[in-house]
Amino acid sequence: MAKAETLLYLDGVSVSFDGFKALNNLSFLIGRNEMRAIIGPNGAGKTTMMDVITGKTRPDEGELRFDGKIDLTAHDEAEIAGFGIGRKFQKPTVFENQSVRDNLMLALKALRGPFATLFHRDDDAERSRIDTLLATIRLTARRDDLAGDLSHGQKQWLEIGMLLAQDPELLLIDEPAAGMTDAETAATADLLREISKTHSVVVVEHDMAFVRALGVKVTVLHEGSVLAEGSLDHVSNDRRVIDVYLGR
Repeated sequence: MAKAETLLYLDGVSVSFDGFKALNNLSFLIGRNEMRAIIGPNGAGKTTMMDVITGKTRPDEGELRFDGKIDLTAHDEAEIAGFGIGRKFQKPTVFENQSVRDNLMLALKALRGPFATLFHRDDDAERSRIDTLLATIRLTARRDDLAGDLSHGQKQWLEIGMLLAQDPELLLIDEPAAGMTDAETAATADLLREISKTHSVVVVEHDMAFVRALGVKVTVLHEGSVLAEGSLDHVSNDRRVIDVYLGR
């Protein structure tokens, strides 16, 4: 992958906690407008990888670069979010007593800071942006409903919409299909494929049927480093992957 096409670059990244190597010489690339699925057993380093990319955890060694020029190891979480890296955790955290629309509006306004928000009035551009986000996350018909009244899957979509409202270049999404119905899971795969046309997306997931529905390159982590990479069929037939993960 040419450097101009690379959005996220990790090289030789290691992190230790009390002698345990959570990441061990981890190296991989994410391209612009690429969606990548990350799989692996518990303790493989998936969460630590996201912590390092977002600045929550500082690596002991290694190089992390974003957009070709930004050294992520030199910045904190707030700065890294400002560069265009957004993270969605497994459990959805929406404002349950606010409407779906207002949740998206609050995410938009979060970019301005509290003082500007206090005196802000919605404009046509913002209303159009909200309408686009609602259509993208399949919640146009629920725009005026309280977020607390949504199903689990719809709350996940709303939180993805709140992340999109901040217009990150890279979205890190943790187990989006967990707890969803089959119909919601299929719709979520469609949603993420749509988002990946204009954003880079990294999906950490355990549900192999969902990973197959995404139809993207898969990186398998084990003991803090890359064990295998390729299509799901390719990594599923790798004896090492079967032994440490898929065979369990």
